[in-house]
Amino acid sequence: MPRFAAFVLAQSTVKNMVILASASPRRKQLLSQIIPQFEIIPAVGQERADKSLPPEAYVAALAAQKCDEVFSSHSDCLVIGCDTVVVFNGKILGKPKDKQDAINTLKALSNQTHQVMTGVCIRNGNKRLISVDVTEVTFNELSDEFIKGYVAGGSPMDKAGSYGIQDGGVVKSFSGSYTNVVGLPVELVKTMVKDAL
Repeated sequence: MPRFAAFVLAQSTVKNMVILASASPRRKQLLSQIIPQFEIIPAVGQERADKSLPPEAYVAALAAQKCDEVFSSHSDCLVIGCDTVVVFNGKILGKPKDKQDAINTLKALSNQTHQVMTGVCIRNGNKRLISVDVTEVTFNELSDEFIKGYVAGGSPMDKAGSYGIQDGGVVKSFSGSYTNVVGLPVELVKTMVKDAL
């Protein structure tokens, strides 16, 4: 067990429970690498943020909204809220609306570089911390045949930008945090949790 995980476990056991305000199985898996015990209580309210905001501010606002919603009924806990978006040419790309939307997105990102931004909000007592991690991602050149098969397999349908970095054949290279692209920037969350205790 990593040293930090043991530290967090000791603190959370004595002082409070940790809650992840997300139903994402990928975020659950990543958070378990640094915090062995936590509860999952997804935010259920409609996501609302001003889309005219810069992407970093927009994704931070969504993360804060999720965190604040869950914290409002669990104020004795440490709550972690996250939101991830893909940004291409200044435009925010969320999860695909349908298969055709996923196909169109993948065609646009093919052989191009974009940014993946994850907003993180952590609340514990009177502390409310918000930060954003950014990773640059470059795609391989994707053939129409590859894109159709990839979308048909279903993996893109629940992911911002219509892809998973862990899926083979899509990503050529990246600069920054790998786990950020998966949905939870582990190193950033480590630091924020420590600061929130």
